[in-house]
Amino acid sequence: MVTSETSGDSAEAHAAYDSKIEGNIIFTRVDSAVNWMRKNSLWPMPMGLACCAIELMATGASRYDISRFGAEVMRFSPRQSDVMIVSGTVTYKMALAVKRIWDQMPEPKWCIAMGACASSGGMYRSYAVLQGIDNLIPVDVYISGCPPRPEALLEGLMRLQKKIEGESIFNQSKEEKTVEA
Repeated sequence: MVTSETSGDSAEAHAAYDSKIEGNIIFTRVDSAVNWMRKNSLWPMPMGLACCAIELMATGASRYDISRFGAEVMRFSPRQSDVMIVSGTVTYKMALAVKRIWDQMPEPKWCIAMGACASSGGMYRSYAVLQGIDNLIPVDVYISGCPPRPEALLEGLMRLQKKIEGESIFNQSKEEKTVEA
């Protein structure tokens, strides 16, 4: 609003800039808007299989404040989750359950391999341990360490957010990509 003085009384004249209207209009691409919503509302499916799960639980506590990233809602239902955090040693016996839960998660979905055991089998070079969860499901972010600190998981979430930011919403699913390749 612009005020002008005419003959002692103040009259208000409308200007071309109206802050009430302009503050509510946003110009963007659909990809950017949808990805912004996706990256700021990650709902993790925690797959705590060994000692790394303790660090995963600590990340959800108030000291590390995972809610800054919109990921404080840990869902134990695969149909309500969009990011699986595999933390710990994956045995072949447990691998079938992890795969079944992964298949039940709706698209788009992402995976974080937390710790040396989930990423590469860790120190266990045996017939019973899967040598990396990426042999079973596609992994988007690897977090190193044995066990990794909660700060490392937060860094992994930020890297996943960066990755989501650059995705196209019209892409095909990850399973279709791996089948074609």
